[in-house]
Amino acid sequence: VEYLSRADQIQIKIAQGAKPGEGGQLPGHKVDEYIGALRYALPGTELISPPPHHDIYSIEDLKQLIYDLRAANPRAGVSVKLAAESGVGTVAVGCVKAGADHVVIAGHDGGTGASPLSSIQGAGVPWEIGLAETQQALLDSGLRTRVVLQTDGQMRTGRDIVVGGLLGADELGLSTAPLIATGCIMMRVCHLNTCPVGVATQDPELRARFSGQPEHVINYLALVAEEARGLMAALGVRRFSDLVGRTELLRQSDRTDHWKAGSLDLSPLLAVPARARNAPRGFVPGDAKEHPVGASFDERKLLGPAAAAIERGDPVSYATSVTNIDLAVGGRVSNALVVARGPDGLPEDTIRFDLTGSAGQSAGAWLAPGVTINVAGDVNDYAGKGLSGGVLAVRPASTAGFRAERNVIAGNVALYGATAGKAFFRGLAGERFAVRNSGALAVVEGIGEHGCEYMTGGCVVVLGPTGRNFAAGMSGGIACIWDPGDEFPPNCNMGMVEFEPVHPDGNEFLRDLIAEHERRTASTVAAALLERWDEAASEFVVVIPPGFRAALAHTTPPAKGRTINLA
Repeated sequence: VEYLSRADQIQIKIAQGAKPGEGGQLPGHKVDEYIGALRYALPGTELISPPPHHDIYSIEDLKQLIYDLRAANPRAGVSVKLAAESGVGTVAVGCVKAGADHVVIAGHDGGTGASPLSSIQGAGVPWEIGLAETQQALLDSGLRTRVVLQTDGQMRTGRDIVVGGLLGADELGLSTAPLIATGCIMMRVCHLNTCPVGVATQDPELRARFSGQPEHVINYLALVAEEARGLMAALGVRRFSDLVGRTELLRQSDRTDHWKAGSLDLSPLLAVPARARNAPRGFVPGDAKEHPVGASFDERKLLGPAAAAIERGDPVSYATSVTNIDLAVGGRVSNALVVARGPDGLPEDTIRFDLTGSAGQSAGAWLAPGVTINVAGDVNDYAGKGLSGGVLAVRPASTAGFRAERNVIAGNVALYGATAGKAFFRGLAGERFAVRNSGALAVVEGIGEHGCEYMTGGCVVVLGPTGRNFAAGMSGGIACIWDPGDEFPPNCNMGMVEFEPVHPDGNEFLRDLIAEHERRTASTVAAALLERWDEAASEFVVVIPPGFRAALAHTTPPAKGRTINLA
């Protein structure tokens, strides 16, 4: 959350033009101490980004994510990056309605060096087509003035800049050409750590070969700007903002050098919706939609009581009710805390909120060190999203008449992208529990399918059943499954993990974590296990990636203190 709190703009990358929908992968040999610290992972741990966004399956989900990001940083703008393709205009309209301040249309020519060649050559469409469709859709919906529209994908010259503006872009992104200006020779080995000119490598010897200077990029961009200025002067346009959307200044070339060129009709790219012919065709700052945070649950109920702790470090305890329309509970408080006190926040449990009811989506998102949220009731999807050092504990209401371990208490995608902190759920959680967890400790009494996907760090203890496809893409961290009936193995994806018993050195840690679960949630399952711990410890299965075990073995003692060695 401290990282988000410092941003001026936060971008949600739905897809990029060079490899739409494929995610990303950073090989373990490129993850050194520095990269590992930035990614909350041990050096040598392979880092895989999920190809789909498991918290975005609809425009409503995107709206929730944008809301969550504004809770983490109400000052930052929120951008959404889309790949140019047929239908992208409709998606862009949805993004603006969901609250995005900025939309990027990425063309298929993007030069990402680590993309598969098949994707670079065969996926996506040109930025011109995606940009024109998006511009027309936004104009037709009456939303164009509310959003900054950007495009990219092998922008190289001043002519590209001017054409992009005429087709509707307020901003243009240049990446590959400035990269080449600094010395990149497009060897396309960015993923192998063998870049011969030191641009995309962590190898100290190869990095020493890097000869790029800031002046090289400055000179290149100055030349591009000068070319664009000359073209604008020839068109009689003084400011770039006056150029945006002026498609009447474009015409289709008469060149027919290629036999297919004569059958092309590009006039649809230059069309302007009838309702927008006399309307502004670019972003108008005064029309930007306001996104007040004053109506949030944190602003109304939590920031006031937390002020003493944030300002002076005094312990604070506050109890109130919560409903399912209260979203991202705790996120705004965490933002205020790290802005005032930095990433280390406060000692554990300094700020404690005891909530009663059914918390809305993203309860406990971004919780910073020192913030604890106890919920007596249940939580919806995305609980503990981006957990950053705080504590989230969820237990049934005292009036509940059901057995907690047999009923769902948390929705889907809990602890998505958590980096630190603790979470305890007395009951079952939904699907995709702890996806891309990289440092949080969690105890839950059963989960749905796809648990611990793409996990890279931390520890997840499951005191109950798991759904199918557990640990798919898991490259780090450790999971402990209580499996007295030997029912778990068929549900685990063994592609990247192995099974082991609990190591004697990890026995005490596991017991202490379960004891904390019992203390914070009054779990009867945890209490029963602790009563017969010597016997129960042998009923746990440890799930660990072999590469992570090797990384643990080569980690220095100070770094090992940040990990959990149960195997």
